[in-house]
Amino acid sequence: MSLDVSPALLEQAERGDVDEAEFVDCVRTSLPYAWGMISSLAVRLKVDGGDFADNTVPPPDEAARGQLLRALASDAIRGALERHFGVRLAFQNCHRVAVFPLDTSEAPDAALARFTSIRGQLLNQSPELRDC
Repeated sequence: MSLDVSPALLEQAERGDVDEAEFVDCVRTSLPYAWGMISSLAVRLKVDGGDFADNTVPPPDEAARGQLLRALASDAIRGALERHFGVRLAFQNCHRVAVFPLDTSEAPDAALARFTSIRGQLLNQSPELRDC
């Protein structure tokens, strides 16, 4: 899954200085499924509060799954999304994505540690997700 990079953004990268807002917009337009999921989770976290907001619904198709994997596997994309939405992203598999608030209270840190733990990973497995 590749980003659809405009000639202007490519020129910026070739010059060495890339505007992060333009990069984030490139991600938004190139990976709309991933953007929509992360955006909705960030809104849900802000509105509902709590330690985190997560998604447990598998992507509707392989293209959507690819977008999500692309967004979360790339350090540059993931970091830009975290900064843009003001959250910490955590990823267990092709659909279990969570956003955590960026603060120093113990509850979110403990929730993040549980979510990203080996135990959390093992408990999130199921036979129907074997090929995701």
